[in-house]
Amino acid sequence: MMDLNFKYEKLIKFLNSTAPFEPEIAIVLGSGLGEFSDSLETKKIFLTKDLPGYPVSSVEGHAGEVNFSVLDSKKLLIFRGRIHFYEGYLLSACILPSFIASKLGCKKLLLTNAAGGIKESLSPGDLMLSNSFNAISLKKELTQLVGLASVEIKNNFLNCPSKKINEIIKKAARQENIDLAEGVYWYTKGPSYETPAEIQFIKKFGGDAVGMSTVHEAVFGASLGLEVAAISCITNLAAGISEEKLSHDEVKKTAEKVMHKFSGLLKKVVLEL
Repeated sequence: MMDLNFKYEKLIKFLNSTAPFEPEIAIVLGSGLGEFSDSLETKKIFLTKDLPGYPVSSVEGHAGEVNFSVLDSKKLLIFRGRIHFYEGYLLSACILPSFIASKLGCKKLLLTNAAGGIKESLSPGDLMLSNSFNAISLKKELTQLVGLASVEIKNNFLNCPSKKINEIIKKAARQENIDLAEGVYWYTKGPSYETPAEIQFIKKFGGDAVGMSTVHEAVFGASLGLEVAAISCITNLAAGISEEKLSHDEVKKTAEKVMHKFSGLLKKVVLEL
């Protein structure tokens, strides 16, 4: 198992010494979803480019901030944007939000992302709660990162995503009158979008939405004992499902359109946790 404590020792020491409080809940905001944090009471903002050893994101729509924010009495650790495996980083860099969350004392981790819809009932602008993940393309890297899993870690994997938090999210969606789909989030490495043939393969084997993030953060977070949940904003239909050409601009524009709905759900969930 890679010694992340050694690799990110300076980063963790810096954050522990400068953080305004010990956060309870960590939230990772995906493509185009960063504005959620603007509605919070922010106590401190760190630019990731100024943090020792923190990789720089090269993807448009990922601000590169670590915010310490408050919603009512809830103390939050907000990651505005993330880095991706397809940017050329090792997986040990891509799971940094989960690692930092654990080291700073968080017990719960909420992951968000922009995803392509595969299931027929999904449309751009819909929200989907992950009830399971598929990361078969990352098995080798995850094994190298986590190492030989103990019985405790294996049990943690079985509760990923957390059934308890998922029930809270579903209840919050009902209270906010938000239609919340459920399904399997399928990870692909990128950097290109999936081909229509790949989408048909994923659909045949149970994938409902597809994206290039989240799963490794969730699995690694669970291995550390965090309660994890993930919500996807369906920003486009996957290749071959729609005749329209896929683009990152489309992803961002759709995410921005549903930002109010998405923010309302996240706030309700945070207050219920």
